[in-house]
This record gives sequence, C-alpha cells and structure tokens, in this order.
Amino acid sequence: MSAKTIAGPGGKKPASAATNLIAGGGAGMMEALACHPLDTIKVRMQLSRRHTRIPGSKRRGFIQTGMEISRKETPLALYKGLGAVMTGIVPKMAIRFTSYEWYKQLLAGDSGRISGGGNFLAGLAAGVTEAVFVVTPMEVVKIRLQAQHHSMADPLDVPKYRNAAHACYTVIKEEGLGALWRGVSLTALRQGTNQAANFTAYTELKDRLQKSRADPAAPLPGWQTACIGLISGAVGPFTNAPIDTIKTRLQRSPAEPGQTAMGRITAIGSQMYKQEGIRAFWMGITPRVMRVAPGQAVTFAVYEYLKGILEKGREMIPGGTFEE
Repeated sequence: MSAKTIAGPGGKKPASAATNLIAGGGAGMMEALACHPLDTIKVRMQLSRRHTRIPGSKRRGFIQTGMEISRKETPLALYKGLGAVMTGIVPKMAIRFTSYEWYKQLLAGDSGRISGGGNFLAGLAAGVTEAVFVVTPMEVVKIRLQAQHHSMADPLDVPKYRNAAHACYTVIKEEGLGALWRGVSLTALRQGTNQAANFTAYTELKDRLQKSRADPAAPLPGWQTACIGLISGAVGPFTNAPIDTIKTRLQRSPAEPGQTAMGRITAIGSQMYKQEGIRAFWMGITPRVMRVAPGQAVTFAVYEYLKGILEKGREMIPGGTFEE
C-alpha cells in the first residue's frame, strides 16, 4: 500500500472506521504511559517564573526540573494529570486517525491518490477536530493538576484538585462549563499545525522508504515506522512553541471578569515578553520535543501494527457467505 493512496493493504478498500478507532485508541494509550513524565516537566518549565521572583537566579533546565519534582513531590508526581490524559488520549487518537483518514478520502476524490497539499490539509483538519472535541477540555484539567506543587507522599498535603474527575468537577462548579474550553482557539491552532506537519512529514518519509524497497506495497517494519514517526513528531513543536506556551498559561488560571479571550492572550504574550524576554516563548521546548517526538514514534508504530492485525482479522471473516 502506497503512503499516498487511500487504499488498504494489497490495494483493497480503505480500513474501516472501527479499525481506525481501535488502532488509534490503543496507540494513544501506549504513548501516554511511555511519555507522560516529560509532559509534566514541560508544563512546569512553561509555568516557571522563578528567575523573575528571585534576582540572579537562572532558569532550570528539564533535567533539574525533573529532579526537583521527584525530590520534593516523589517520582510519582511526574505522572500528575495522567488520569486526565488517559481519559482523553484514547478518544483523541481515535478521533485523530479516523478523521484524518476520512478527510483524506474526501480530498483524494475518485483518483484514490492524495497530494502533499492534500495530506497537509487533512492533517490540519484532523488536528482542529481533535482539539475541539477532546484536547482542550483534557488539557485544561491536566494543566490544573500538573501545576499543583504538593507532595504525593504527605497525606496531610491536600491539593485543591485531587484527581482528574475532581478537577473537572471543580472547574465546572467554580468557573462554568465554558472554562473547560478555555484556550480552544490556541489549542486548535497548535493541534492543527502540529498534525499538518506531522502527517505530511510522516507520509513523505514513508512514501520514500516504500519506493526504495523491493516490494513497495509491503508494510514497513515496526522499527522503520517508529523512526519516521520520531522525525515527523519533532517538526511541529519547533514551529508552534510560542502558541503552546501562551496556551498553557492561559489554561492554568481562571479568567478575569470582563476580559475577552483575545484580550487574555494578548496580555499574557505581552507580559511574557516584557518580564521574561523572547526566550520565554520557547520555554519547555526541549522536554516538549522529547515528549512529542518519541510519543509519535510509539503512536505510529503501535497504530500501524494494530491496524495491520485488525485488517487481517477482517479479511479472515467471510462477508455474507457461509458453508454447511
């Protein structure tokens, strides 16, 4: 199967929506378990203003940030917000891959082939879709949990948000349902550009590797899928890091009465530039790339593997015929 066609293995019809949903959900679960600690470190780095509060102090790197979290709050603190992520990442990845394949089919038309521009638009639309339906509320809850500086080893150190469900309930109770979609425009912009770059890079690299093989229609080995997923996953974060940093600070705290979403975005961006300098917009880029790139390696490898197994299983089930 060529990377630039919508056909399934061996030129058969495309994978079903159920296949994409199950394979995408399984891939998302594996990614979260493997890479969540790096996301917690990234969020803490983006929220840190230590060097502005303590004169002469330097910004902490991702290793120092991770060690400090582990020392003060126990290593389990690196998994703060995992419940929110696990609850959201399965439907997120299911929606991402299912919508991407659906948009690809729309853009490919009758030809069955899709151009690089078509792949870019399909990835962009898939990123916006997942941002609106899953990612924004999931990240609001996750960031509220990750931003709490409390020791998980001390039972008397009770945080405001006890777990993902409690955080979700508290945010809705205190700030209204709309608070879960705070920063949706920035999240949609970040996810859209991320997935546009991600799927375009992945498809182009996969297509080149397939063309260099004796049998271009044969599926790639898992290690090659993981490698191109790693490379494609690193593309997006470098291009939209400022969006991600502003979004994180926007979602951390409640909105001020009477302040519009665009007003808050502008105020946060202006304050960051004045108080912390241009480098602040790229705070957390190292752990973000280290989180996203391996995450995409795991995601694509698991997705392609599960998709292959599920499609083989579908081929083994006779459709509409039986023998006595």
